Amino acid sequence: MNRLRGGAGLALAAAMLMAAPASAKIRCVDDSQVIAGQLAVTPWCEDENLAKVAQAYGARVSGAAIRNNPNLKAQICRFVGADIRVKNTCAGYLDFDRRR
Repeated sequence: MNRLRGGAGLALAAAMLMAAPASAKIRCVDDSQVIAGQLAVTPWCEDENLAKVAQAYGARVSGAAIRNNPNLKAQICRFVGADIRVKNTCAGYLDFDRRR
Protein backbone atom coordinates (compact mmCIF):
# COMPACT_ATOMS: atom_id res chain seq x y z
CA MET A 1 0.00 0.00 0.00
CA ASN A 2 2.91 2.36 0.67
CA ARG A 3 4.09 1.73 -2.84
CA LEU A 4 0.77 2.81 -4.24
CA ARG A 5 0.86 6.02 -2.24
CA GLY A 6 4.42 6.71 -3.36
CA GLY A 7 3.49 6.18 -6.99
CA ALA A 8 0.43 8.37 -6.61
CA GLY A 9 2.59 11.02 -4.97
CA LEU A 10 5.04 10.93 -7.87
CA ALA A 11 2.19 11.22 -10.36
CA LEU A 12 0.80 14.19 -8.46
CA ALA A 13 4.22 15.85 -8.31
CA ALA A 14 4.72 15.30 -12.05
CA ALA A 15 1.29 16.79 -12.78
CA MET A 16 2.11 19.82 -10.65
CA LEU A 17 5.40 20.35 -12.48
CA MET A 18 3.69 20.14 -15.85
CA ALA A 19 1.16 22.77 -14.76
CA ALA A 20 3.82 25.16 -13.50
CA PRO A 21 2.71 28.75 -13.05
CA ALA A 22 3.75 31.48 -15.47
CA SER A 23 6.20 32.73 -12.84
CA ALA A 24 8.29 29.61 -13.51
CA LYS A 25 9.12 31.02 -16.94
CA ILE A 26 12.80 31.18 -17.91
CA ARG A 27 14.22 34.58 -16.99
CA CYS A 28 17.19 35.91 -18.92
CA VAL A 29 19.56 38.79 -18.33
CA ASP A 30 21.24 39.31 -21.68
CA ASP A 31 22.69 35.87 -22.58
CA SER A 32 22.50 34.50 -19.03
CA GLN A 33 19.66 32.68 -17.31
CA VAL A 34 18.75 33.44 -13.70
CA ILE A 35 19.00 30.12 -11.83
CA ALA A 36 18.48 30.17 -8.06
CA GLY A 37 19.49 33.83 -7.97
CA GLN A 38 22.71 33.23 -9.94
CA LEU A 39 23.45 33.96 -13.58
CA ALA A 40 24.50 31.14 -15.89
CA VAL A 41 25.01 31.42 -19.64
CA THR A 42 22.57 29.06 -21.36
CA PRO A 43 21.94 28.34 -25.05
CA TRP A 44 18.27 29.31 -24.66
CA CYS A 45 19.10 32.77 -23.33
CA GLU A 46 21.92 33.21 -25.84
CA ASP A 47 19.44 32.65 -28.68
CA GLU A 48 16.90 35.01 -27.12
CA ASN A 49 19.58 37.68 -26.72
CA LEU A 50 20.78 37.16 -30.30
CA ALA A 51 17.22 37.66 -31.53
CA LYS A 52 16.83 40.83 -29.43
CA VAL A 53 20.08 42.29 -30.79
CA ALA A 54 19.13 41.36 -34.37
CA GLN A 55 15.73 43.02 -33.89
CA ALA A 56 17.52 46.21 -32.84
CA TYR A 57 19.25 46.11 -36.24
CA GLY A 58 15.90 45.66 -38.00
CA ALA A 59 15.80 41.88 -38.46
CA ARG A 60 12.47 40.15 -37.98
CA VAL A 61 13.52 37.06 -36.07
CA SER A 62 12.64 35.31 -32.82
CA GLY A 63 14.67 33.29 -30.36
CA ALA A 64 12.59 30.22 -31.20
CA ALA A 65 13.34 30.60 -34.92
CA ILE A 66 17.06 30.85 -34.17
CA ARG A 67 16.95 27.77 -31.90
CA ASN A 68 15.10 25.71 -34.49
CA ASN A 69 17.24 26.64 -37.50
CA PRO A 70 21.04 26.51 -37.22
CA ASN A 71 21.40 28.10 -40.67
CA LEU A 72 19.30 31.06 -39.56
CA LYS A 73 21.51 31.44 -36.49
CA ALA A 74 24.58 31.51 -38.75
CA GLN A 75 22.96 34.14 -40.99
CA ILE A 76 21.96 36.32 -38.04
CA CYS A 77 25.45 36.00 -36.55
CA ARG A 78 27.00 37.16 -39.80
CA PHE A 79 24.50 40.05 -39.83
CA VAL A 80 25.16 41.33 -36.26
CA GLY A 81 28.18 39.32 -35.15
CA ALA A 82 30.43 42.35 -34.74
CA ASP A 83 28.16 43.59 -31.93
CA ILE A 84 29.85 43.00 -28.57
CA ARG A 85 26.56 41.80 -27.03
CA VAL A 86 26.65 38.61 -29.14
CA LYS A 87 30.41 38.09 -29.42
CA ASN A 88 30.44 34.79 -27.49
CA THR A 89 27.18 33.51 -28.97
CA CYS A 90 28.41 34.02 -32.53
CA ALA A 91 32.06 33.09 -32.00
CA GLY A 92 31.92 29.98 -34.17
CA TYR A 93 29.94 31.57 -36.98
CA LEU A 94 32.12 34.53 -37.95
CA ASP A 95 34.80 34.42 -40.62
CA PHE A 96 37.22 36.68 -38.75
CA ASP A 97 37.24 34.17 -35.86
CA ARG A 98 38.79 31.46 -38.03
CA ARG A 99 42.56 31.11 -38.07
CA ARG A 100 44.19 30.45 -41.44
